[in-house]
Amino acid sequence: MLCCFHSPEHSETTPASDGMAELAGLVQRLEVAVGRLESMSSCSGGGGGPAAGSGAVAAYVEAFDNLISGPVAQYIALSQKIGGDVQKHAEMMKQAFSCQRQLLVTASSSQKPSDSVLTSMLEPVSKVIQEVQSFREKSRSSPFFNHLSAVSESVPALGWVAMAPKPGPYVKEMQDAAMFYTNRVLKDYKEKDKTHVDWVSAYLSVWTELQAYIKQHHTTGLSWSKTGPVASASGAAPRGGAPAPPPPGPPPPPMDLSSGGGSGAPGHNALFASINKGADITKGLKHVSDNQKTHKNPALKAQAGPVASGPKPFVANPSVKASPARTLPPVLELDGKKWKVENHEGAHGLVISDTELKQVVYAYKCNNSTLQVKGKINSITLDNCKKLGLVFDDVVGIVEVINCKDVKVQVMGKVPTISINKTDGCHVYLSKDSLSCEIISAKSSEMNVLVPNKDGEYTEIPVPEQFKTVWDGSKLVTTATEIAG
Repeated sequence: MLCCFHSPEHSETTPASDGMAELAGLVQRLEVAVGRLESMSSCSGGGGGPAAGSGAVAAYVEAFDNLISGPVAQYIALSQKIGGDVQKHAEMMKQAFSCQRQLLVTASSSQKPSDSVLTSMLEPVSKVIQEVQSFREKSRSSPFFNHLSAVSESVPALGWVAMAPKPGPYVKEMQDAAMFYTNRVLKDYKEKDKTHVDWVSAYLSVWTELQAYIKQHHTTGLSWSKTGPVASASGAAPRGGAPAPPPPGPPPPPMDLSSGGGSGAPGHNALFASINKGADITKGLKHVSDNQKTHKNPALKAQAGPVASGPKPFVANPSVKASPARTLPPVLELDGKKWKVENHEGAHGLVISDTELKQVVYAYKCNNSTLQVKGKINSITLDNCKKLGLVFDDVVGIVEVINCKDVKVQVMGKVPTISINKTDGCHVYLSKDSLSCEIISAKSSEMNVLVPNKDGEYTEIPVPEQFKTVWDGSKLVTTATEIAG
């Protein structure tokens, strides 16, 4: 089929070996073009996976295909096995990796463009990242919320292509953000369903393998071709086409302020002549007597009327009313095994009494309120709450405080673990039976633990926020420090 490209006339002037070399080069270029089209189709939702192209591509594109066909494929397969929201999330992630592959194909054959063009080329991946994170926010009542959170917190790692000169450490940081939620998945399913445990392992391995891939092929940033054309926003290098628009014309000539400069010239000349008089410029001013001054002549003041003291202050149009902030209705209900406590403002009598060991409590956006949980329950989570007081009897799992501010937590019975993450201001009141509780904190401040004394009073102890890390010759050793002063 490709013989039509080798004309008889050409064969008479070119040796057979040269003709075969040209044919081989042509076939290679065609295969690269087909690979690009297949990748672009997969990025836009078309058929085929991201690694569908099997033509001649750059070595680091092939390595990325191995990443997709390995850890990414395993993560997607386990997500499909779990189903539900986890599977939907995995389909979005598959799309994100497909779009990133297309960017790598373009970079392998094009020179690096300007920052504005590069930003446009990153938009497909950025859009999918936003979709992944938005899906998590819309699915807070999902039974797989921890799975969704792990993916949502770490998916920005796909932005490594713009994180020169240290893309690898950036991916590691995003992976660490996911582990807060993957640990919760392990805690919930370790003894129940091994599929979820395998899912955690597969998902984390995606980012581990991506770090290794970056270290080998893109150590200091995305590697662009040094010989190809400059990449365009469409993802392909420009080849011919319409000519560039002509440059703008010269600026207009400056205004002529000389005597021949039109009708305004006499006025300009008179102004400059007056300025050049120097101190004599005031000789032409007319003296004003006291009886001609309004503030010294009551008769003139009455004729002039009231004098405005300045511009009037801005007065909003009463007919235009600002739309009130959207408020969601408060919720206190049992949804399956989850007690949902949401959107409460100034509610100081919230009580959950009919509890069971398998149930959990999830409090979201509750401000200036108090919540009491009676009985023994599996776990309690406070998310995005301000000035909330929590009192509970017994928790067999964990109490988590996330994205909160000025909250108080009091244990009446026992709890093995309390986790505080991204929180400013948290007071934890322990009971005598919960003194062995483990308190885990990250990215938080103003944390205090109050321990009961023999007389029933509490001793307040701050949780360290400042640390010192040293190398002891074999490992890093971190200890808490106190601010002197």
